[in-house]
Amino acid sequence: MDRTVDETSSKVPAITLGFWIIKIAATTLGETAGDAVTMTLDLGYLIGTAIFGAILLGALSAQIVAKRFHPLLYWTVIIATTTVGTTFADLVDRSLGVGYPGGASILFALVLASLGLWYRTCGSISVDTVASTKVELFYWTTILFSQTLGTALGDWVADAGLGYRGGALVFAAGLAAVAGAFYLTRVSRTLLFWAAFILTRPLGATVGDFLDKPQANGGLGFGRFSASAVLLVFVVVCIFLMPQRAGRHPGASGRHS
Repeated sequence: MDRTVDETSSKVPAITLGFWIIKIAATTLGETAGDAVTMTLDLGYLIGTAIFGAILLGALSAQIVAKRFHPLLYWTVIIATTTVGTTFADLVDRSLGVGYPGGASILFALVLASLGLWYRTCGSISVDTVASTKVELFYWTTILFSQTLGTALGDWVADAGLGYRGGALVFAAGLAAVAGAFYLTRVSRTLLFWAAFILTRPLGATVGDFLDKPQANGGLGFGRFSASAVLLVFVVVCIFLMPQRAGRHPGASGRHS
């Protein structure tokens, strides 16, 4: 499709069914990989956050300076945000003693603050507007906060008595409700996108815990490294087999601020 003066490709992918499939798998991978480093290797939440934070910084820097959409690079950043979200949420909730409700409340406030500042600065929080460095920084900041929030929510619901399987069902039902609103109502598509984006993270967190936790603790006992390896292969295969195209940003000039 030819590029025109008033329509330019974005550096983030078009929102398709394939996007959501990869997103859920990537967030599940973030949970198992984060726990593998902090728990299985026993490096702790602080060191784990530092390791994945460094990976995120490198991947995000490459994403910001890139001139066009690169699927592998984009999803590498997504996975990095979700692993950092896993380790940092656990650090706040467990090591700092804030607890799941406190951690989730703080992170939800940060998500709202990021979206509010983004809207006030740029006039929109739609992913269709991610066509400049400034907007892209808001986009990734919101994603990082939402990934961290999702970890806290997933752990909170599972710990509240529903377990990993029950938690996964709760968040899957939430996503189904968002999908129903998308097809059956006129609710803002931007609002529904961010609701779905946030809900996929606790879904991935509970599914990841269900896969790798010992059977005595309500999991399947696959092991964190084994589950992470399978999920990584699945994500890479999906990236190459499912259509991956840049989103379209109407009305942008294609220049980066």
